[in-house]
Amino acid sequence: MEKEVNTTKNIYYPPGGILMWILIFLELITFGMAMVAMLYQGKQEAILFHESKTLLNTFYGFINTLFLLTSGYFMAIAVQQIKQGRIEKTINYLKLTIVFGGLFLLIKSIEYYTKITAGIGIDYNTFFTYYWLLTLFHVIHVLVGLVILLVSYFRLKKYKDDVNIDDFEAGAAFWHMCDLIWLLLFPVIYLIF
Repeated sequence: MEKEVNTTKNIYYPPGGILMWILIFLELITFGMAMVAMLYQGKQEAILFHESKTLLNTFYGFINTLFLLTSGYFMAIAVQQIKQGRIEKTINYLKLTIVFGGLFLLIKSIEYYTKITAGIGIDYNTFFTYYWLLTLFHVIHVLVGLVILLVSYFRLKKYKDDVNIDDFEAGAAFWHMCDLIWLLLFPVIYLIF
């Protein structure tokens, strides 16, 4: 069943609502300040940060980047499909979004497990304090994002004829924020030092 949905918006009503965008900007500022602090500290302790970075598995970070980018791509298509009233296609793309988000968490869990078993915790050194705080804070955002996406998924499955585009776009905006934050974290943590 396809029905075109009126999606006319103006500057005061961005996709997902103005409150979601205020939250997104606050989150980006928070992560940004933490990353600037990490970069500054990395300049102060350049050798320590370089040696610590070599203990990371850059391949895990790269694969996770691909997983989140792929997930974000499918989310963008899901938004396009829901605006065109293609609920079944929206549901399918939303499932793919959730699967790739779950794969991100799986790889991140493997990475965390290897760090913990090697005795590299939050108090290991300054680099790993930043690593754990920034990546765990991001993982919490991904978990919240997945819960939002799962709620959207089950709502779409149950109420196919009563779709709230604004709620769906708000969830998509939050999910894309998770993507963007990771795209900033990956080079700062895995590549720079």
